[in-house]
Amino acid sequence: MAGRPREFNRDVALKRARDLFWERGYEGVSMSDLVKRLGLASARLYAAFGSKEDLFREAVALYESNEGGFADRALSEPKVAEAIQRMFREGIELYTRKSGPRGCMVVSAATNCTADNAAVMEWLAEHRRARTAAIVKRLKRAVRESEVPQKTDAQLLGDMYATVLHGISIQARDGVSKERLMAMVPPLIALLQTRS
Repeated sequence: MAGRPREFNRDVALKRARDLFWERGYEGVSMSDLVKRLGLASARLYAAFGSKEDLFREAVALYESNEGGFADRALSEPKVAEAIQRMFREGIELYTRKSGPRGCMVVSAATNCTADNAAVMEWLAEHRRARTAAIVKRLKRAVRESEVPQKTDAQLLGDMYATVLHGISIQARDGVSKERLMAMVPPLIALLQTRS
């Protein structure tokens, strides 16, 4: 006699999907991988989350509202040096953690995609551009408030900080140690006092 389908906790399933996408990227995860990791039949998975892309987008939203939201939280610090330092330190802590996926989910999940998934790649690129814009906005505020020299090129410095932050994600995935990555933070902060 067949029993009722096993109940599942949607939040737990979403976290498992997030971690799988974070580990392998969007195209590296098949529906059969999701069925196996989430312990759901494909019909239930589709009923609960919609398409693979819908599930991925929801998983990214979960990442950004929790672990991946470190930069937004850091940039709210009242002093720009504290904000930038906190952003890099918390990013490095997350990206090099011992348990769970390494690196940034938004950086590594879809840097290369087939034409069929170009929309996913562009969507993630928009998220990365938004991160850059948030850093630039914080630096422009620092210029207005005279926290940094008035001649500081906030756009250039923000682009550089975003590039380094995204590069740290890749370095962490490649196994570069937390100590080596943390050693870059003081020189990055010192750039705040360099005249452009």
